[in-house]
Amino acid sequence: MYKEPISVDLLFETSWEVCNKIGGIYTVLSTKAKTLQNLYKDKTIFIGPDVWTKENPSPYFVESRVLLKEWKAQANLPEGVSIRVGRWNIPGKPIVVLVKFDGMYSVKDEFYGRMWQLYGVDSLHAYGDYDEGCAFAHASGLVIESYCDYIGIRDKKVIAHFDEWTTGMGLLYVKDRLPSVGTIFTTHATCIGRSICGNGKPLYDYLRGYNGDQMAMELNMQSKHSLEKAAANAADCFTTVSDITAMECEQLLERRPLVTPNGFEQNFVPSKGKFAPARDAARSNLLNVASSLTGCKFSDDTFIVATSGRCEYRNKGIDLYLDALARLRDLNVKRQVIAFVMVPAWAKEPRKDLESALALRRKQPLADPVITHILNNPTEDPINCRIHEIGFANTKTDRIKVIYVPSYLNGDDGIFNSTYYDLLIGMDATVFPSYYEPWGYTPLESIAFGVPTITTTLSGFGQWILTSEDNTFSESGVNVIARGDFNYDEVADRIARSLEYLVGLDSSDMAIIRSRAMNTASLAAWSYFIKYYVEAFAIALEAAQTRTSGR
Repeated sequence: MYKEPISVDLLFETSWEVCNKIGGIYTVLSTKAKTLQNLYKDKTIFIGPDVWTKENPSPYFVESRVLLKEWKAQANLPEGVSIRVGRWNIPGKPIVVLVKFDGMYSVKDEFYGRMWQLYGVDSLHAYGDYDEGCAFAHASGLVIESYCDYIGIRDKKVIAHFDEWTTGMGLLYVKDRLPSVGTIFTTHATCIGRSICGNGKPLYDYLRGYNGDQMAMELNMQSKHSLEKAAANAADCFTTVSDITAMECEQLLERRPLVTPNGFEQNFVPSKGKFAPARDAARSNLLNVASSLTGCKFSDDTFIVATSGRCEYRNKGIDLYLDALARLRDLNVKRQVIAFVMVPAWAKEPRKDLESALALRRKQPLADPVITHILNNPTEDPINCRIHEIGFANTKTDRIKVIYVPSYLNGDDGIFNSTYYDLLIGMDATVFPSYYEPWGYTPLESIAFGVPTITTTLSGFGQWILTSEDNTFSESGVNVIARGDFNYDEVADRIARSLEYLVGLDSSDMAIIRSRAMNTASLAAWSYFIKYYVEAFAIALEAAQTRTSGR
């Protein structure tokens, strides 16, 4: 058990993804919470946006009338800012404050002016979700200030931790109003780095030639970049999740961060006695949907592979995954392969004909048997277009079948009606050939469930594997493929060859690889990685103490 090296009286952590499952940051926070609770029992308070209604409540938040009720009764927050207090329904069950922030919009111009004067944050070019993120962050800062005033923080060790640009204004507010509070800012991906990649520009070979401010002007990202850069440089401790993103931060935000790798909690994985039944149930579900969609019968030893994640066609390497599957068709594959693309897109609804086929257990090929849900924009969706462009039709004679699942897998998608984790355990392999991936939870989740994975050197997780484990399936359950700006075809070929190798293994060899994969995942447990956060806490507290002592 990790022993606490420093004491903390109060730790706030603010994120748009507290009790709000959108992407990888939710996984970071929700899996880290239990370890933080072990270290600082109920001294950690997570702050998230109250974007929920009675008709659409958060499935992760359990409200309490008792928690922090004395403070809540006299919080004295501005009109249009309200709070609900409860616990996050995850392992560790930490305290959560959800904040409604509508009242911040009426004062945003004055607030933006002050942030410009104090920190040079340029909000003039704001658009899109900038105002929403800043309103939430501002309100969160007010909540932190209110609670600190209530408990009295003189001579107490208090830390306020903020994740991503969406909370940057909260950090700057706390820095201005509460100088005795140590501040931490974590960027999980820089705004400019993600935008450079999303616009098809080469990031890595030319990184040293990029200037963050200049690129922000070119890509119309001035306000978000300005805010992110100000928060990174104003924070007492600036962190990011991997060495590869640390280099990006140093170049584009002009400050070298402390690296705090992302861990994972094994309690998301079924126990030994429940593992095999859960895997069997997942495979049955996956094969049943595939059979109902394509009209094909699949044997129990059908090889099932998948990719998943946010709908970032190039950044997440979805393009590379599909092209690798096209190459796999030309190789000596002797088993049926079903390749899933589990990437939420602009889906309208589950396919009615597929729902009917599943209900009636009818196994006849449906029209367009490559997709499980109806898209609002089928002719503009890049995944759907590429699947058809490279000729995947899922006929009975096709050894490689591709199935696109453009829906969030949260248990009520209408087709699988299982969560992503409930389906992941049934896979034989996963592929995450990311071009831009600061950490890479998806491959780590995969090996935690005993599913070998293929990723690239451009992911933080891939870099961690290269520094900690042997880069082979038989030793680590992971194959990290070298990817750069200009070797796309080579990487596609190597992914195809890696899949061919896995498809050709017998069950005993696969069992060894699955075991090695789970062992590798255990090395990334939060009990090992939390030490990096504790170092960040110590840096922030020392800076705050130095500031308030006048030294």
